[in-house]
Amino acid sequence: MQSRLGKLSLTRRLTLFFTVVAAAVVLGLGGLFLVETERHFVVLDQMALQDKQHLIEEILGNAQSADDAHRRLSDALGYHHDLHVLVKDARGEIVFQSSASSVNVQSGNIFRSDEKGTFGMWRYQDAEFRTLSFGVAPAYSPSALQVLIAADTKHHTQFLSGLRSSLALYVIAAIIVCGLLSWFAARQGLAPLREMKSRAAVVTSQKLSERMPVEAVPVEMADLAQELNGMLDRLQDDFQRLTDFSSDLAHELRTPISNLLTQTQVALVTKRDAATYRDILASNAEEFQRLARMVSDMLFLAKTERGVDLPHKEWFSARQEAQALLEFYDAVAEEKHIQLKLYGEGSVEGDRLMFRRAMSNLLSNALRHTPDAGAITITISTAEHATSVTVENTGQDIDPKVLPRLFDRFYRADPSRAHPDSDGSGLGLAITRAIAQAHGGSVMASSSQGQTRFTLRFPRHDRKGI
Repeated sequence: MQSRLGKLSLTRRLTLFFTVVAAAVVLGLGGLFLVETERHFVVLDQMALQDKQHLIEEILGNAQSADDAHRRLSDALGYHHDLHVLVKDARGEIVFQSSASSVNVQSGNIFRSDEKGTFGMWRYQDAEFRTLSFGVAPAYSPSALQVLIAADTKHHTQFLSGLRSSLALYVIAAIIVCGLLSWFAARQGLAPLREMKSRAAVVTSQKLSERMPVEAVPVEMADLAQELNGMLDRLQDDFQRLTDFSSDLAHELRTPISNLLTQTQVALVTKRDAATYRDILASNAEEFQRLARMVSDMLFLAKTERGVDLPHKEWFSARQEAQALLEFYDAVAEEKHIQLKLYGEGSVEGDRLMFRRAMSNLLSNALRHTPDAGAITITISTAEHATSVTVENTGQDIDPKVLPRLFDRFYRADPSRAHPDSDGSGLGLAITRAIAQAHGGSVMASSSQGQTRFTLRFPRHDRKGI
């Protein structure tokens, strides 16, 4: 049953559900109406029988003899064709029986000796009678008489039968009308979904700007439309970044490949000595190393952006790692007469090698842009929920318009400069940001008054500094 319902469209499901509910309500109301009508007829019959009881009690209370009682009862009850009256004395002899009676009211034990009166139901052949039996003392005799009054319910039965037929036709018509109205209401109510479907159908890689109509849908669907729009925004952003990355990658790879191709073609044109060939091969090897580093960096970025878990997560001292890097870059700094300083302490929870790589990228970047006799300062600070590591260097300020793009792939603040004296591929800061995000942190850059700062922020989880 569940599998069959699963194949139905949402419109058909809602139509079926509303139709079943409407049918249950209509049938319930029809059944309740029939029950209450039949109960009302019972009350009416009992009231009519009680009226006849009072009439008979009054007649017998004023009768002077049995004949007088018979005559008076005949005059009062002779015209009631659907009412049957039987009066017996204490010996069981009939004192009065309505002449209109066409049924044998004496058959069966239907008398109930009760002065207050007892209601009952009596079936004779295909007919049903509402009965009332009671005792009454006549004026002419001290012995009580037994009286039975039986009212034919044929007219009630006929009315109820016609009412059932009418209600059956009404219920069928009502269910059909409710089904049609339910289908119409469901179709109109789901019209926003069809609109959303039509808009989603036109979304392609060349057309990602289409959005769901949040203002034109009901409140219940507004959240869905907003979530879909958010998904489309993320897809558009990711697709745009992928497109930009592909373009930048093609541009970056074109230069070393072009250099390799040119040098190789030139070497093949004329015959050269062994030393020249060695120089060409050495130059080609450098280009190949640059390509290898670029491919390795791109693979690393791809892994971190997919949200992979940190390979080796542990607590370590940020100061110790920074100190080791300063010792590694000390020779380069000494050559340019750059001072290296380290302040503060703090601990980081994450991957030690990835942290060292991010710091190495920032230090190499600072060394590249710090003028001779400048200074590079690493400051480590610990707050309640995060550990911050700031790499600050002296030098020319960076244009504020450029700062937001420093962490983009292959971005260079000065496109005309490719830093030929550097091994950088334009991915260092992008890798630094990816490492920070993999740790759940962030990286920020600022530059003013001859000081450029890059700050790495790593979250802390209930662990005191070491």
